[in-house]
Amino acid sequence: MSLVYISEQITIYFGFFLLLTGVIGNSLNILIFSSINTYRKTPCTFYFLICSITNILYLLINLTSRIVSVGYGIDLTRTSIIWCKTRQYLLYTLSLISFTCSWLSSVDQYFVTSRHANLRRMSNIKWTHRIVFILILVSCLHGIPPLIVFNISSITNQCINSNIIYAIYSPIYSLIFTCFGPCLIMILFGYLTIRNIHLTRVLVQQQIDRQLIKMTLFQVILITVFMPPYSINIIYILITNGMIKDANQLMIENSIFTILTLLTYVYNSGSCYMFLISSSRFRRTVKEKIFIWKNPNQINPIQQPTI
Repeated sequence: MSLVYISEQITIYFGFFLLLTGVIGNSLNILIFSSINTYRKTPCTFYFLICSITNILYLLINLTSRIVSVGYGIDLTRTSIIWCKTRQYLLYTLSLISFTCSWLSSVDQYFVTSRHANLRRMSNIKWTHRIVFILILVSCLHGIPPLIVFNISSITNQCINSNIIYAIYSPIYSLIFTCFGPCLIMILFGYLTIRNIHLTRVLVQQQIDRQLIKMTLFQVILITVFMPPYSINIIYILITNGMIKDANQLMIENSIFTILTLLTYVYNSGSCYMFLISSSRFRRTVKEKIFIWKNPNQINPIQQPTI
């Protein structure tokens, strides 16, 4: 049993598992964060909402095509120049929005827990809407170059980047904006948020804020566990790019790259389950939404947050 076969089977079965759990989890996130008034008006959970929308699109576009290509040998990027370009445009655009919203949520929780009123006022839903609008606009513009530089090679019949400058920029962008950059920012502001909690005795809406803080910190754990291995592998590939490698070494490196790439999808799939683990309020809300038919006429009283 070769490494190529093993990596293919992992891609098919583990990839399908991530796709299924990711679609379900992100759909629950979208349902909860868009329908519950408390969540909808909170900057941090608005970032979660946008992140969940982009994650589900990213999974459906990228992971589905990867599974179908490996499992059934159907790769539309080899036959359709439109899909070759459009897929790359969407991947660059969606990934930038998703990772940026993740680290913005950790920055927001730092503002919320600050002792300084000026910083707390920076956590504002109107400003959050404007930031997300600008982010989407910038991300859409940033995705334009792939529409130009990606083409189907007449030699390999693969969708590849045909521009040398962009070939240099692409891995640098990946390391800074979708790997190490978000990880470092989220670790930094996660630490500062925890420090703020220890220094601040009274928080506005203390129970809700604490649960949002826990949800954000679990999101930090998710991204810092599954993204760095991929980043390290990218650095290794760049360093060893000019070295002569035999077929066996190339096979091993390609298999490792395939597995590490697949692990990055855990970030896109796992946020809902991290929220379920970290927040009793989120668990209760999900349960109420899923089993709503059990008490269709029940009127729930307004519950005050408890400490």
